Amino acid sequence: MATTRNASAHWEGSLMEGAGRVTLDSSGLGTFEVTWPARTEAPNGKTSPEELIAAAHSTCFSMALSHGLAQAGTPATSIDTSAAVTFKPGTGITGIALTVTGAVPGMTAEDFQKAAEDAKAGCPVSQALKAVPITLEAHFTE
Repeated sequence: MATTRNASAHWEGSLMEGAGRVTLDSSGLGTFEVTWPARTEAPNGKTSPEELIAAAHSTCFSMALSHGLAQAGTPATSIDTSAAVTFKPGTGITGIALTVTGAVPGMTAEDFQKAAEDAKAGCPVSQALKAVPITLEAHFTE
């Protein structure tokens, strides 16, 4: 069964001087302020499209890796993933760096690296972001 999740944005003013808000409509978890300076300089308590993409990607990747490990009979004790989305004004998003640390009893570091690569390839958000180079750094603890 397919699901649809919704978010909405409201913007006022020009790109450089204006400001807006993004609302997580489906969950109702909140509304967050966005500005051009928050996107290209210091966040100063505001978010950006890139931060929202990083949140989605790190979450989706962790879920995909957790599922793959469990399907292989080696469920993880924990998985911690960060995603760094790089934005260059005038160019756009130039790359995403995923970093994952996983605790998986009974697995080797090499097998964890392979599972992480498989999760990166199969994660629906990774699939949606194929136009951007995505790197992966995997750390393993037993």
